[in-house]
Amino acid sequence: MSERASEPAGPVPATTIQQREGESGRMSTHTADAPPGTGRGDTVGMRVDGLTVDLHTPRGTVRAVDGVSFTAHRGRTLALLGESGCGKSMTAQAVVGLLEPIAEVTGGTIDIDGEDLLTVSRKRRRQLAGPALSIVFQDALTALNPVVKVGVQLAEPYRIHRKMSARAARAEAIELMRHVGIPEPESRADSYPHQFSGGMRQRLLIAMAVALSPKVLIADEPTTALDVTVQAQILALLARLRREHDMAVILITHDLSVVAEEADTVAVMYSGRIVETGPVTDVFEDPRHPYTRGLLESVPVDAERGADLRSIPGSPPDLFSVPPGCPYQARCPLVMDVCRTDRPALTDHGGRAVACHAAEGAR
Repeated sequence: MSERASEPAGPVPATTIQQREGESGRMSTHTADAPPGTGRGDTVGMRVDGLTVDLHTPRGTVRAVDGVSFTAHRGRTLALLGESGCGKSMTAQAVVGLLEPIAEVTGGTIDIDGEDLLTVSRKRRRQLAGPALSIVFQDALTALNPVVKVGVQLAEPYRIHRKMSARAARAEAIELMRHVGIPEPESRADSYPHQFSGGMRQRLLIAMAVALSPKVLIADEPTTALDVTVQAQILALLARLRREHDMAVILITHDLSVVAEEADTVAVMYSGRIVETGPVTDVFEDPRHPYTRGLLESVPVDAERGADLRSIPGSPPDLFSVPPGCPYQARCPLVMDVCRTDRPALTDHGGRAVACHAAEGAR
């Protein structure tokens, strides 16, 4: 089945395009206008403070997420950026309460409208799943139930949270499918997930996630395994729904170009910790952590055939052998003696936060 981009429900707000040029390459970043009357950035959707997650394994207990803090604002997109294994998805799973049995949250708070998701009852947590917080997983084929028709799956949030009849919930599900660009939704509602293409399955996942207009939407690598054209359609759909529902979107990705085009602010993660945060334009134009700079310089821009590509040497530390001090020390070109003994705190530097002893030198 061919993909078809969904039509915007209304006029798309204007955007401001800024072009970054320099030794790290060129990458456009944007800041979209606010939806009318929302006061963009003024309303906090979710505040995470000191989130810590431990993994219990046969080899022992390791810390996968270490004191992560960030704030997601309504109508804006916050990107969690970093290499595979840096703790992005584990952070998302901890926030939505879907950790594996071997993992547990051992510290921190997750605040939505004054309620800490880590201390509320399981019943209250289920009540908040959908209206307050929702997630889009990266693998739609495994996230959707393969033996249940998609219309039934999309109708479920309406039946559980709004106590609708089966007929009314199905009508809402069909309208939701139409809203996210599924063609012929009346007949396709009786299809099974395997009868849809990858891009259409991802649209179905997004439809389920936004069915109850959540305050916060987590998108965990939502365009994985999709071709470039379909990726653009899915990201455009997420951006439109964010504006229409005034959601706070937390976008988890390792793709710098996606961050540049879709996010307003970015939190760079390394070894389970946030090492730099700030507006996307500022961070990409003036990276102050050596890891952030290394990521940006690894983007192949204007590369010539046969030329060497730049990369960050080495790999992230094993969770069982994270060195004392800064976890990035073995790969950092600016490493100092203090980096080997003292862990740098995430501190404010001119409106941005950086965890680096050489933060000024990294500019």
